[in-house]
Amino acid sequence: MGMNMGSGIGRRSGGRGRAPMAEINVTPFVDVMLVLLIIFMVTAPLLVSGVPVDLPESRANALEQEQEPVQISIDGEGRVFIEDEELSRGALASRLRDIAADQNPDDPRQIMLRGDKTLDYGLIMGVMGELNRAGLNRVSLVTTGSSETP
Repeated sequence: MGMNMGSGIGRRSGGRGRAPMAEINVTPFVDVMLVLLIIFMVTAPLLVSGVPVDLPESRANALEQEQEPVQISIDGEGRVFIEDEELSRGALASRLRDIAADQNPDDPRQIMLRGDKTLDYGLIMGVMGELNRAGLNRVSLVTTGSSETP
């Protein structure tokens, strides 16, 4: 048994040099991407919650807020919801007074009013009148974004 006592220039010391592997193993990358895809597919339907309302379009920009606004929705059948809870007309007025009583006078609660675009204008104005009577005056009408002018 003899040892190779070459100069080692261009070779790794201790034996024959091998060319570096030029292939990338993409199997772990594909595995991670498939797991992320499954997580996204499972969680995406859970992110959309609330009352289904067909909102009108608008070119207005979104408002920035510091605290979570109260979501009031009126669906296509005229039913009124605060967050996900359906309320009758009489219960709406008392619930709005409770929300107004719990708010900080220095930083009043923002109300986000979502009304279906097929609704009668008077129904939406009736809910806005109840908001005003309860003392909740920071009301925003929610629309979908549109890049076109009507």
